[in-house]
Amino acid sequence: MLRSLFAGVSGLRNHQVRMDVIGNNIANVNTVGFKASRVNFAEMLSQTIRGAQAPSEARGGTNAVQVGLGVQVGSVDTLFTQGNLQYTGNLTDLAIQGDGFLVVGDGLRQFYTRDGAIVLDSQGALVHASSGMRLMGWPADAAGAVDTAGPLAPLTIPVGSQIPPRATTLAQFGGNLNAGAAVGERWTTTVTVFDSLGNPLELLVEFEKTGTNAWDWTARYQGSDVGTGVVTFLDSGVVDTGGTASLSFDPGTGAAPLGLTLDFAALTQYGGASTVALRSQDGYATGSLESFSIDGNGVITGLYSNGRTQTIGQVALVLFTNPGGLMKAGSNLYAESSNSGPAAVGEAGTGGRGSLTAGALEMSNVDLAQEFTNMITAQRGFQANARVITTSDELLQELISLRR
Repeated sequence: MLRSLFAGVSGLRNHQVRMDVIGNNIANVNTVGFKASRVNFAEMLSQTIRGAQAPSEARGGTNAVQVGLGVQVGSVDTLFTQGNLQYTGNLTDLAIQGDGFLVVGDGLRQFYTRDGAIVLDSQGALVHASSGMRLMGWPADAAGAVDTAGPLAPLTIPVGSQIPPRATTLAQFGGNLNAGAAVGERWTTTVTVFDSLGNPLELLVEFEKTGTNAWDWTARYQGSDVGTGVVTFLDSGVVDTGGTASLSFDPGTGAAPLGLTLDFAALTQYGGASTVALRSQDGYATGSLESFSIDGNGVITGLYSNGRTQTIGQVALVLFTNPGGLMKAGSNLYAESSNSGPAAVGEAGTGGRGSLTAGALEMSNVDLAQEFTNMITAQRGFQANARVITTSDELLQELISLRR
């Protein structure tokens, strides 16, 4: 009867542990990135009253006679199933679809999380809102290149930063020159290019028909000719000669002389109105960072006031051989343990890692219906073990009364 008492006590104690876990799950039903836990029970040591015996020629074998001594918590497992996504519209919020963890750190230790509620601090650092730790990844260099084989470092949005200007070196034209135009007829288009200081310069490019399939062109800057040439066409209407030309001039802005290649290879000479215009040029003025975006691979791209884009950095994701072996560290963080395996760092969307969705958060994966069902079974288990204790007590009381 003492064994039944102790077994009942172990049942009460361990069903209380299960209720603790269920209560924690329900409490975190709206916690971003929370992963529910479950309790697995295991039988405690059994007392052997008689061992097993093998059969012999004269008699059959007998099984061992053992009495269990109660129950214990075998494990408390974290269930890393995917939670639903909630779209927030906040550019820095990150939801992981698939396997993996974000990396955050405080300069001394690194932690891992599925909670993608990320904010900007006063210095532009990307910070995990719940813990204040900085989001880790690979910052880009000055040219916008990211080395994903390098060490992780805190990611920062360089608010107010600028990208230097670039002088135009290539201007590409497109459109048509009217095949039916009379000799001497002109078509003029205005082109904006940039010098080495980012100053916009206006060039006037004039085309004059000089023959059946020939057009002279003249480039003028501030009224002065800075380049001339001839473009000829085949009878099919495509460029024959003069498809590219080079010119150089001093813009008088204090910038370096501008060396420019004009590309006329895409021009045509068909019947119809002349439409020649600049299609593209590779120069730009100084640009200030205006906004940024994060794509599914974690690449952070800055959008600048001059229309240019440049990579700022890339968010890292890590995988673990056994994510269930991670240690909970509070604030929705996990720490590596001896049974989780080392963190395998890589890019989102590669090596089995999930993708990132910016402007969304992964919600808790707690299933309330399942938790309430578990709570009922835990309650009934607790009640049943309490009944074992009271019944054992009654039997002991009856035994004591035999002395009367």
